[in-house]
Amino acid sequence: MSGADTVLYEKQSRLAILTFNRPEALNALNTEVNLKLTELLGAAEADDEIRVVILKGSGDKAFVAGADIKEMMSMSAMEAREHALRAKMVTDRIWNLKKPVIAAIQGFCLGGGLEYALACDLRIAADNARFGLPEINLGILPGGSGTQRLPRLIGMTRAKELCFTGAMIDARQALDLGLVNAVHPASALMDETTALAGKIATKSPHAISLIKSAMNKGTEMDLESAALFEIDCFGLCFSTEEQKQGMKAFVSKKK
Repeated sequence: MSGADTVLYEKQSRLAILTFNRPEALNALNTEVNLKLTELLGAAEADDEIRVVILKGSGDKAFVAGADIKEMMSMSAMEAREHALRAKMVTDRIWNLKKPVIAAIQGFCLGGGLEYALACDLRIAADNARFGLPEINLGILPGGSGTQRLPRLIGMTRAKELCFTGAMIDARQALDLGLVNAVHPASALMDETTALAGKIATKSPHAISLIKSAMNKGTEMDLESAALFEIDCFGLCFSTEEQKQGMKAFVSKKK
């Protein structure tokens, strides 16, 4: 399979659907996947018609079952470090994309797959989804910001338990932990995900982008600095046509 085929791009109205496409390897991540995903994320961000990006896996067995171990097993320490840096570049690209990114997850979402899902803004799971960071079972640790984003999302104690044991949890456990936003039957996963994405796509893209920036950047600051950053984002909203139309419609009791 060529690098061009490892991630598929579909434009559906105002949505961009990016599909990890290595079903024979449970959509495992490798260098080709990372390069293509980064390219397509850039294309979606540059397309003014696209409002929301959805990431999903091909087939029904996995979102992404982890990194391609065959590619990693013979790496030196420095090569492994470079590999992790490349993975961080991808998770950062997802995290900092100016548009919302939703992960539609069914089957295995493990290791690097979970790290990529953690970088998304929202995660919708099928009832057959399984989550985990099993790197400890290979004598290594998560290298794509998993040890950093997971505790920020579900708390340090439960995150350490998952990283220390390499255990998998099911979709309902993930929902209870706040790891995912919702759980749906596998047959309804994409319908439910695109419905949510479609709802978000009707909102002001500038305001959505500023909300994402305020929340992502703000949680890395002290409260005072974050509150002031939020105020700056709030002020910028008043430079947009959506703000003018939205407030005028509200006062006029129109949609």
